[in-house]
Amino acid sequence: SGSAGAAVGGGDPVPGGMEITRGNFKSALGTVYEAVEDADFLAIDGEFSGISDGPSVSALTNGFDTPEERYQKLRKHSMDFLLFQFGLCTFKYDHTASKYNMKSFNFYIFPKPLNRTSPDVKFVCQSSSIDFLANQGFDFNKVFRNGIPYLNQEEERQLREQYDEKRCQANGLGGLDVAKPPSAVPEDQKEFIKKVVERIEDLLQDEGNTTVQLEPCTGFQRKLIYQALSWKYPKGIHVETVETEQKERYMIISKMDEEERKRREQEKRAREQEELRDAVGFSRVIHALANSGKLVVGHNMLLDVMHTIHQFYCSLPEDFREFKELATCVFPRLLDTKLMASTQPFKVGHLHFLIAPVKVVLSGGKLMK
Repeated sequence: SGSAGAAVGGGDPVPGGMEITRGNFKSALGTVYEAVEDADFLAIDGEFSGISDGPSVSALTNGFDTPEERYQKLRKHSMDFLLFQFGLCTFKYDHTASKYNMKSFNFYIFPKPLNRTSPDVKFVCQSSSIDFLANQGFDFNKVFRNGIPYLNQEEERQLREQYDEKRCQANGLGGLDVAKPPSAVPEDQKEFIKKVVERIEDLLQDEGNTTVQLEPCTGFQRKLIYQALSWKYPKGIHVETVETEQKERYMIISKMDEEERKRREQEKRAREQEELRDAVGFSRVIHALANSGKLVVGHNMLLDVMHTIHQFYCSLPEDFREFKELATCVFPRLLDTKLMASTQPFKVGHLHFLIAPVKVVLSGGKLMK
């Protein structure tokens, strides 16, 4: 395993390859997109936190399995592990030099939650897999401290809905009907809301001040504040919830005209879109691979394809036929070199003997018949 450009059996990236973490992901993304768009074909490979949570690896990959049996075994025993390094190589044929030019990228991936409502992913590790990676010099700090976050399509949809709901609260404040009073305020919260309204009244009367910061309060209290202010002050104020480094949330109330309110709303929406792109993270790379329609090459790649779809698109279906349809939608053109090596003219018993003719082809020579 290792990156798609790693030495066979090792984890060292190809010299000249680009290592990409959360720190340089944004700046490197354009280079990755360009390489994918320019490529004639792609190669992928993944590193996982484990292979099997039940049967031994040899039992899990029994050579007598039908494709459906293999899929069901991997789906049941392998999907709770994490794909935390993704290797990508792009290949472009140089007609002048009669050879392929390769670019390699090593992505370190970790599902760091964006906020308290983001998915808090649980995964398992297998000691033999971790030991193997450690012996190959794998840098786990790059994964756990600087790994690129990601969301699958359902998680992205839920996050978009959260932003839309918060925006409604800030603008129409939850879509409430400002023509009628808000829902009844609980008796034990009436004094709290009364003091908030008094502070807003003082703010509106104070020509020398434009904002007031409320003390941290609970989510229920913030909802009551939104309801009260949307009815009493449908225009002329802007309400924003801010989170401190200690994860405490408080509200800032600002007085402003309509033009200023629209300007702030546009800025906030731009920030939200940027946060959303950051949260989707590495999934954007997988979307680019899928949208390219390029040939994707791997070696014994069923597990790589399953994990890629499972982590960055959607949960795997129970039915094998549905999985094949899904995989074809994501990666319409796949080539597994392990299968290729079992057919002529590449049929050999060991991977070592396969590399030599492949190197001849990649270097511009011709494969011997």
